[in-house]
Amino acid sequence: MELSAAWHTLSTALVPPAALGLVSGDRCAPPGAGQAAPRPEAAVPLQDAELRAALDVLQCYDLHSVVEEWFIEVLQTDLQANIAPEFWNCIGQYENTAEEPQCAALLLDAFSLLKCRLEPYLNSLELLENWTKAGLLLGTGAQTLQEKVYTMFKAILFFSTTKSFQEMIQQFYSRTFRIYMRQWKKGEDGTNECESSMSETEQESDPEEGGGEAQLCAGCSSKREQCWCPEAMEQFQQLNDILRRLNLLERVSAEAVTSILHRMIEERMEQRCRGEYEHSFLNDFQEWIEKVIGWLSRVFLQDGPLAQSSPEASSTLKRWRCHVQRFFYRIYASMRIEELFSIIRDFPESKPAVEDLKFCLERTNQRQQLLSSLKSALEIRLLHPGVNTSDIITLYISAIKALRELDPSMVILEVACEPIRKYLRTREDTVRQIVAGLTGDAEGSGDLANELSKADPVTLENGQESDDDISEPGDWVPDPVDADPGKSSSKRRSSDIISLLVSIYGSKDLFINEYRTLLADRLLHQFNYSAEREIRNVELLKLRFGEAQMHYCEVMLKDMADSRRINANIRDEEEKLPEEERPPFSLVAIILSSEFWPPLKEEKLELPEQVKEAMEAYSKKYEKLKAMRTLNWKYHLGLVSLDVELADRTLSLSVSPVHAAIILHFQTKSTWTLTELSEVLKVPVTSLKRKMTLWLQQGVLREEPEGTFTVIEEEQKDQVEKVVLIDSDEEGDSAMASQADQKEEELQLFWTYIQAMLTNLESLSLERIHSMLKMFVMTGPVVTEIDIQELQGFLQKKVRDQQLIYSGGVYRLPKNCN
Repeated sequence: MELSAAWHTLSTALVPPAALGLVSGDRCAPPGAGQAAPRPEAAVPLQDAELRAALDVLQCYDLHSVVEEWFIEVLQTDLQANIAPEFWNCIGQYENTAEEPQCAALLLDAFSLLKCRLEPYLNSLELLENWTKAGLLLGTGAQTLQEKVYTMFKAILFFSTTKSFQEMIQQFYSRTFRIYMRQWKKGEDGTNECESSMSETEQESDPEEGGGEAQLCAGCSSKREQCWCPEAMEQFQQLNDILRRLNLLERVSAEAVTSILHRMIEERMEQRCRGEYEHSFLNDFQEWIEKVIGWLSRVFLQDGPLAQSSPEASSTLKRWRCHVQRFFYRIYASMRIEELFSIIRDFPESKPAVEDLKFCLERTNQRQQLLSSLKSALEIRLLHPGVNTSDIITLYISAIKALRELDPSMVILEVACEPIRKYLRTREDTVRQIVAGLTGDAEGSGDLANELSKADPVTLENGQESDDDISEPGDWVPDPVDADPGKSSSKRRSSDIISLLVSIYGSKDLFINEYRTLLADRLLHQFNYSAEREIRNVELLKLRFGEAQMHYCEVMLKDMADSRRINANIRDEEEKLPEEERPPFSLVAIILSSEFWPPLKEEKLELPEQVKEAMEAYSKKYEKLKAMRTLNWKYHLGLVSLDVELADRTLSLSVSPVHAAIILHFQTKSTWTLTELSEVLKVPVTSLKRKMTLWLQQGVLREEPEGTFTVIEEEQKDQVEKVVLIDSDEEGDSAMASQADQKEEELQLFWTYIQAMLTNLESLSLERIHSMLKMFVMTGPVVTEIDIQELQGFLQKKVRDQQLIYSGGVYRLPKNCN
């Protein structure tokens, strides 16, 4: 009898009598009034002394060890049979409720009922925990009784939730988030309670708040007179208190809170930051995130003047703060990565966006995402035939600047821009465009010209220093894991724009040769010996490429200075002669050292006798000044200033030698046919016909009939003006041989060597031919290079032309080849 009474005393005190089948009827009032009624069957609580006496009796029979297991079993049965079904029945009423305020009240009622049901168990749980700490009970093993009970709540009540319940929670927390942010804004700005004063993000995300709906509250979206924001925030606090008491706060609200925060951050970012690169948004978002953390503290921390936050709650809030910040950094970095092509294009105006992205990348693991996205954007938007080479180079220069700011190790630049470098190698005019940019001749070339003018440039003569040359060991920074281990870290970091552009081809010789051609063209088109700008450029390039590489260019500039001095001496000599012994016209020559200048364009031209006599006289005077030297005139190059005197007008023109030779022949005869002129001038008929268009356009000659040209002495005013099209080749014609002509000449030089090698050695493989050419041909100050792919194409062309035989992986000459 003593044991039975003790067990009865203990059991009825620890669990509700209804759970033991001792009391029938409603345990709590049904929901609907806004909160649950107190339990009618709750027993009068016993004194702790009486319960301990009953526990002592159980200990005497060694039954105190089953108390906790029994408590858990009763709780589990009650949860499964009664509490959970009643709770979910209450939640099920949501489907028939259309108004949001009623839904919020219904949600609070359901959780109030749940708390009412579980409160006796929670009180008993605290008592049992105290007994265990006092050593009166044995405990439940590694997991405490409290942990087991809270795990049971989550497992039985919320193992799987309905869609309507998720919608209720989502709607409830979303609305209270809006109200909180509106109240924060209102408190900050001092605006009216129902004024639509929340941030742009919240306004945009609620369509019903815009336009003519000015009478709606910005928080609850109800009419001003029906605003229920205070009631909503009170319900919000009550629900959080209930969930905190039941240890269900994160289980119930975490998914909804996460979804709300993610959506709000994404919406705000799209509206504020998308396409805006000239301002940093990190500080603004940090301030906004602090507001969000304030709302999270209302969710996870107790509110009120007497509230005391538990360490677990503070830890939870800290974890949520980290989650929100990490999510923001990840989403912001992803957006800027998508826009990186445009950010690079707009640099340096977009420098704030680059700095923001750098800050985020240091806190997220998105380098690979950046590399793949940027590579894809470059290939789609830049690297195709529709984009000019100059535009590709301009964007590459911007990429160098922007990505160096983003990643000082230059690894991102090296990896992401490799497709640009490969593509530029396939463009024939890449070198010319870069050289034109260096000398300031290309449009938008200010970056390269300024880079060339830097006071302390990176020399390209002897390479960069090694990693061991770092002055302070403490300054050493390791490369990222995606860096190429085969490349020096210091070389990568110290590379400037020019060295990166030159390294596209792996050799500076191409650029030197191209600059020689460009320099020669510019010097030969000035006709005034002025070379101050070119001297400056050569001096700057010597700092980059070294003295030896620029020696030929220095000789070319010296030729211009020597030509000026020689012409001045010859002119002084001529002025001393009597009037009748002076030449009929003034002749000024640019004298070139043929070995140091690029190949000049070759054209046949026979000048009139009086011009040739003047040139011979000039050569004799030059030979007096420069013993053991003579001149080899390029008749087709130069500029002739002449006056064309007609019956009623005089034209003063500056034309090429071939144009001057044409019109000079019309002094002796007023009508010429194309064939006659071609024979006299030694110029092909097709080329001569193009040259004649200048004089047709000037109204000096007319073609009548076709192929016959006659001088127009008097201008015919009444004749219908004819439009004469001048071939574009006639304008700005270069004096230098074209790249194709030079390449053909170089390949012909290689072919001579290849024939000699195959004659002596009979058969050679492609690699052997290439290595021998590198050894014997590709040497000297002006290096003529050919890569193995280009050589293979050239040899295959010779095979097709039956000048070579290819079999067994080797090339040989045909037997009938001499």
